[in-house]
Amino acid sequence: FKGGDTCEYLLSSGRFLGEQVWQPHSCMMHKYKNSEAKNCLIDKHVVFIGDSRIRQLFYSFIKLINPQVKEEGNKHGNIPFEDKSASIKVDFLWYPEVNGSMRQRIKSWTEGSVAKPHIIVAGAATWSIKIHNGSNEALTQYKINITSIAPLLEKLAKSSDVYWVLQDPVYEDMLSESRKMITNEKIDAYNEAAVRILNSSSRNSKAKVKMFSVSKLIAQETIMKSADGLHLPESSRDTNAMILMNVYCNKIMKPIDGSCCQPQPPLTLIQKLAFCFFTLSIIGYLIINLIHRNNFRKNKSCTDLESGEEKKPAISTPNVSTLEMLLHSFCKLGLIMTYFYLCDRANLFMKENKFYTHSSFFIPIVYILVLGVFYTENTKETKVLNREQTDEWKGWMQLVILIYHMSGASTFLPVYMHIRVLVAAYLFQTGYGHFSYFWIKGDFGVYRVCQVLFRLNFLVVVLCIVMDRPYQFYYFVPLVTVWFMIIYATLAIWPQIVQKKANGNCLWHFGLLLKLICLLTCIYFLSYSQGAFEKIFSFWPLSKCFELNGNVYEWWFRWKLDRYVVFHGMLFAFIYLALQKRQMISEGKGDPLFSNRVSNVLLFISIVSFLTYSIWASSCKNKTECNELHPSVSVVQILAFVLIRNIPGYVRSVYSSFFAWFGKISLELFICQYHIWLAADTKGILVLIPGYPMFNVLVSTFIFVCVAHEISQITNDLAQIVVPKDNSTLLKRLLCIAGFFSGLLLFSAMQDQSRH
Repeated sequence: FKGGDTCEYLLSSGRFLGEQVWQPHSCMMHKYKNSEAKNCLIDKHVVFIGDSRIRQLFYSFIKLINPQVKEEGNKHGNIPFEDKSASIKVDFLWYPEVNGSMRQRIKSWTEGSVAKPHIIVAGAATWSIKIHNGSNEALTQYKINITSIAPLLEKLAKSSDVYWVLQDPVYEDMLSESRKMITNEKIDAYNEAAVRILNSSSRNSKAKVKMFSVSKLIAQETIMKSADGLHLPESSRDTNAMILMNVYCNKIMKPIDGSCCQPQPPLTLIQKLAFCFFTLSIIGYLIINLIHRNNFRKNKSCTDLESGEEKKPAISTPNVSTLEMLLHSFCKLGLIMTYFYLCDRANLFMKENKFYTHSSFFIPIVYILVLGVFYTENTKETKVLNREQTDEWKGWMQLVILIYHMSGASTFLPVYMHIRVLVAAYLFQTGYGHFSYFWIKGDFGVYRVCQVLFRLNFLVVVLCIVMDRPYQFYYFVPLVTVWFMIIYATLAIWPQIVQKKANGNCLWHFGLLLKLICLLTCIYFLSYSQGAFEKIFSFWPLSKCFELNGNVYEWWFRWKLDRYVVFHGMLFAFIYLALQKRQMISEGKGDPLFSNRVSNVLLFISIVSFLTYSIWASSCKNKTECNELHPSVSVVQILAFVLIRNIPGYVRSVYSSFFAWFGKISLELFICQYHIWLAADTKGILVLIPGYPMFNVLVSTFIFVCVAHEISQITNDLAQIVVPKDNSTLLKRLLCIAGFFSGLLLFSAMQDQSRH
């Protein structure tokens, strides 16, 4: 850890990922769009002063504001640019040498009568080498001249951002005869002089001219692609301009995926209260632990001198053990949340941008599939979608999704479309699992609802508090929570139709189908009525849960993307349980699900359907169009997979314990990845061990999986305490939880008011 000044790293160091993606050392660089660049530079005046290389940087910079700009006009003269819509002025001033003329221009900005530019980018040297034929006298004069302008630049740096661009190396073999004297040796000498003089002038001053030296590193990799050996290729110039934009704009725009030059966010009131709570929990647990140890020593088994019998220590009361368990859970959770905060809010660990290659996605996929097959065991039961099988399904899907996020594979459309099916399959299981429970058990009690809601939402609520993120940010949990409540409402509303009742009269089956049709109608209506959907979820306090960036559009998009798949899961569960009740399927160990002929036909249709969907997804050309079709067709591949996995008796009788283990903590894995495996809220990659990418992934993954497993255990322990089976006690706990969320809303409103 060398400190939190990532601006210095951005300006001085980095490496290429692939051919054109620049990765600064230790931080993430945001790719600015035209609208973002305009918002950042509104009412700003930017000046580029120097030679033809600075002119190139000038053009790349203004193209970030207006891509339609063409490189035309007098190359050896001043070039103005203005964007009137945002009141942005960017000027290029032709001063190819560091001399008296450049000094006079810079001096004019230090005088009170002239408006100072907000950003000044300066640099020159190659003309001095060329005109004076690389003489040592020219270098001596360059040192004198730059020494004379250094105090002026320092004075400007107190109120403006001043950057001195060091000279890029040249490709000597491609230089024309008139430029042969411009050698890399000479350029290094001029750069060394500039760095020594400009750095020494700021030694005793807070203001500092920033050295733009990263361009040298970029040029070393790309100068051989230059057209003349002197000027950088366009892609390298664009990278330099983007770095310059990040240096100035990140602290203003605060992009999530631009961690360079961003200060650590201040602690909010809610975060401070959470810190106090966890601190008190840790202290409380330590005190109780010490008391117990002390009591244990006092009541330690000792030999009775008269009878020779051992006296057993007194047994702790249940209340103390419950309190200890509560404090122990919060103690562990507090330490884990500290790690979360350090990873993704404090500027302690490095973060890097993602970079997709086919090998970075498919090689880990093949590796985990081999591992999964290696850990094959027999299932305890051979029913369709039994517990081991659904855990296995969740597990391998979650691992694939994790690799997808880590590798940045969302840029590759065929992979994106298949991952969308995996997310839909999770929701399909939500519909299937909850419908099956309510249909078979007929348990619509408050205890069941509270248990499910607590297990789904506990971690996310804690992260919203500790990481200062809205609930909708962790979009998958709101999605499964709302769908659970929809399933519950559909089946719990009068008339309550369950399997026991339907067995007595077949007409109840039609009643349930009518309920499902009503549900489908509502889903269809809301999916084509964005206004009605947004009105429902814009009411306070629902808006506090489902708004992201001031509106509910993100929630609308996420809900709409998989709007039918939960219904498909419910319908599949209904049909399967009806067939099972009438003994129309065979679920014995090793037996095919249907007769041999029917099983073979269904298996053939399923394989063809599965492959057909994959071919369609792989041929997708437009993400928007494919997303429109996805809600209706994703069920094809999901059902095909379920049938392929369950029709053959042998396949249904085995499962992968490796995948099933991950499946049991799949929700925790999905949520924890946001902050302690990935970084910058999933936009980048957490770097615990810089310089060793593979070792870093191994270490961060090990910690990440252990933390997810521990949080799963904590959630299960707290669920037993916070959500008791006794109704009167449960009611009191619900009132306490309502009070907690009311306080949270109050503090959140106070925070919002202070921010505005």
